[in-house]
Amino acid sequence: MAPPEPEMFDVVIFGASGFTGKYVIREALKFLNASSSASPLRSLAVAGRSRDRIAAALRWAAAPAPPPEDVPILVADTSDPASLAALASRARVVLSCAGPFRLHGHAVAAACAAAGADCLDISGEPEFMERVESELHEPAARSGSLIISACGFDSVPAELGFLFHSRQWEPPSAPATVEAYVSLQSTKRIVGNIGTYESAVLGVANAGQLQALRRSRPRRPRPNIPGPPPPKGSLIEGHNPLGMWAMKLPSADTVVVKRTLSTLTEHPEGLPGAEETPEYADHRKKLWSSVKPAHFGVKIASRSLLILVRFIFTGIFIGLLANFSFGRSLLLKYPEFFSAGLFSRAGPTEEEVKSASFKMWFVGHGYSNVDSSLELGRSKPDKEVITKVSGPEVGYVTTPIVLVQCALVLLSQRANLPKGGVYTPGTVFGPTDLQQRLQDNGLSFEVNTTRAMH
Repeated sequence: MAPPEPEMFDVVIFGASGFTGKYVIREALKFLNASSSASPLRSLAVAGRSRDRIAAALRWAAAPAPPPEDVPILVADTSDPASLAALASRARVVLSCAGPFRLHGHAVAAACAAAGADCLDISGEPEFMERVESELHEPAARSGSLIISACGFDSVPAELGFLFHSRQWEPPSAPATVEAYVSLQSTKRIVGNIGTYESAVLGVANAGQLQALRRSRPRRPRPNIPGPPPPKGSLIEGHNPLGMWAMKLPSADTVVVKRTLSTLTEHPEGLPGAEETPEYADHRKKLWSSVKPAHFGVKIASRSLLILVRFIFTGIFIGLLANFSFGRSLLLKYPEFFSAGLFSRAGPTEEEVKSASFKMWFVGHGYSNVDSSLELGRSKPDKEVITKVSGPEVGYVTTPIVLVQCALVLLSQRANLPKGGVYTPGTVFGPTDLQQRLQDNGLSFEVNTTRAMH
């Protein structure tokens, strides 16, 4: 006989039967009542539209052990607000994994804002994230709900990687530009997450809505960055400190990092916690005072020019076809064809997932003595710092690791974090021990080189 369900769950995973959702269940189960790691996760539920599909995902995630009896299944649907309200009312933290988030994410975040539950999602969709911030920040702040998007590979490695990189610039040095080069590597052929592809198609189709949303909102303050902005450069870059081919990537990471830097410009000491300890307050202020804003962008990098060509062709197809309904239906029906095999509805095999990894280099150019350089009118940077974040496969391994560790930080350190509102991961988790937690669970942060430039 199954044990009785608790009234409240520490974590509820919504969208648990999806490609990424089942990996999130598997990662969360490692920390459920795990005395060896002093985990704060004491109760867990999984949720979605189909009880049978979620039960199958739970069996897969628990294998080879039987599915745990103390993880109940909750049925909820984004088209049924009452079911989401009931789910959010029983959760301390909701992990929202049902994408595309443009279609399914807002209703989940709104239910959490109304109930005062915290909500973390794995979206990499700028319009969704900015619309949630615009429409739900005030209700979430009132109810004490923290809503944080991009708590997966999009965009925590970029956020924490930027903060880690920034701290390597000891005063009086300061960066002017930081470019992140992302390299996806595998010993086997691997296909991308179909949700990422669908989000890209819908993002291009609705690009006008994002621009209209941004025009309708007050302009956020821009950080004070030394030196002139970087030149646009060519589409494909053949010469860089990494010796790789690279191409600018229209990534959510860029948008999210810039939002964090805008928040830091408004709140130079960061956001105070609801009931933070004096020690944490001191740490928070010290951390944010060490962060130096810079122009930030993301590029996809590879030793093979063919990989970049496949990305270019995928971008061209999406750009040409996504803006009318018949073209969108073709793109969404035949992802493998229109992405030159980069994405597939079947998803990768377990062996392909295990074979994959990522490296993200942060190449920063700036000034060894920023004040004297600018006083003398020197606009050319004279210092380069390269740092690196690396880890396992991005969509099904790194994303669940990041999402679950963010949830564990919320459960264990909630009083030190802002009372409520809609924020970026860097804004909330920057001063916490999230980087150390990720390092303990398979990611690495390291300094590659620091050198003078001539």
